[in-house]
Amino acid sequence: MRPRLSLLAAFLASVASFAQPGAGPQALASGSPSLSESQIRNLFRQVADADLKNDKQQRDYTYLERKEMHTLDGKGRAKSTESKTYEVMELYGSQVRRLVAKDDRALSGDAARKEEEKFHKTVARQASENDRQKREEKSEKQREEDRQFVREVADAYNFHLARIESLDGRETYVIDAEPRPGYQPHLRDAKFLPKFRFRAWIDKSEAEWKKLDIQCIDTVSFGLLVARLHKGSRIVIEQTKVNDEVWLPQHIAVKLDARVALLKEFNVEQDVTYRDYRKFRADTKIVPVGEETAPH
Repeated sequence: MRPRLSLLAAFLASVASFAQPGAGPQALASGSPSLSESQIRNLFRQVADADLKNDKQQRDYTYLERKEMHTLDGKGRAKSTESKTYEVMELYGSQVRRLVAKDDRALSGDAARKEEEKFHKTVARQASENDRQKREEKSEKQREEDRQFVREVADAYNFHLARIESLDGRETYVIDAEPRPGYQPHLRDAKFLPKFRFRAWIDKSEAEWKKLDIQCIDTVSFGLLVARLHKGSRIVIEQTKVNDEVWLPQHIAVKLDARVALLKEFNVEQDVTYRDYRKFRADTKIVPVGEETAPH
């Protein structure tokens, strides 16, 4: 699943869910370089609709996802670092991930065999028609909830056009969003929105978000274990256009300062990159892990 323009990422880590933009973005792009707040609000709703289409098209692709995790000490210095690379694909209506490398070394021997067994058990389980229907119904419900959530983002913030900037060769609106005083959430998860501010880079010609920089500006408490996300946590998300048809994740950088059950602290940095997007076909060969080439 794709990262939600909200919990504004790990917490928004859902920035996602939406359908084709209309003529609005073109009209905005060809007009004055300044945008009114109502125009920006409308633009965010169009971005939300566009992302739903991307979410659906992403299911037609297989790709590699590399996660690098840094555990930090009290002074922000790395205590340990590890990376894992996964092959990701959509099978039988659900995402399937297969570990292909650790610390940039391809799996081999017992580790490769165990991962292969785990992968095929997951695929066999996903093949159940009843389970598949339930998963698809659950996914559709989640997408609709995400869609409503992201649309509420448009009502939860005051927006300001900071500038127009070229990013990776594409003209973007750079828009700052600050929590709107007196905002009353309509959805349960939306109560977290006033705890975040963000900057968005939105492609002028296509009304797609190119980059999001989301910052936690107040302590967030949630969950049965009373987990707390501390002020200063941050996530930067970037996506890119693939095959001239769809916008897909490119890079995610997370700085997380959190405490779970008021006891265990997590001070970590995570860097996630996505590459080697390929259309996934029904006749695509699913090869054993040992036959994978080592990621680089």
